Amino acid sequence: MADVTIIGAGNMARGIGSRVVAADRSLEILTRDASKAEALAAELGGAVSGAVLDQKVSGKIVVLALPFDAAQEVVKSLGSALDGKIVIDISNPVNFETFDSLTVPAGTSAAEELAKLAPNATFVKAFNTVFAGNFASGKINGQPLDVFIAADSAEARSAVVSLVNDADMRAIEVGGLHHARELEGFQLLHMALQVNPAYENFQWGSAIQIAG
Repeated sequence: MADVTIIGAGNMARGIGSRVVAADRSLEILTRDASKAEALAAELGGAVSGAVLDQKVSGKIVVLALPFDAAQEVVKSLGSALDGKIVIDISNPVNFETFDSLTVPAGTSAAEELAKLAPNATFVKAFNTVFAGNFASGKINGQPLDVFIAADSAEARSAVVSLVNDADMRAIEVGGLHHARELEGFQLLHMALQVNPAYENFQWGSAIQIAG
């Protein structure tokens, strides 16, 4: 059994995985290609294992380190394997051709749409406003990264807050899961700045923080 399961083996999985290890939590990496999961597990070190993604998910907290479309497919395929789990959606449903709109309908969010697919899991929106490279240190300009957390369940929010704070970042609870809409909107604007030639110094290394 692992404390946390991360589904995916890309840059976000690597970044979040490094923070899970820093928080001294046991970690399971799952992907459809077991060799990629095992390679990332070896890279991260600590109490980390890698395996093929099937119907077994051991972590109480499950991080979908996947784009929105892929996350939808995985949630559907896992079905009841997510029952009783705290599932963190990190995706940003951005139109990557224009960086000018979200691909989910107005009045909803990627997190809310995913939650409909697994009604017996508890969904949390978190980590979506942090770019992968910043997770290595957990800091930006010497300050802990802000991780915004939205969920309807106070217990789920508390579990993710504990993980984030133990990983040397700063957890900020923003309320119910419907606030994923604002968090995804935040990151739409943030991502658009990365491709705006007026801000060429950002280079996918900036971060959204609350000062004060």
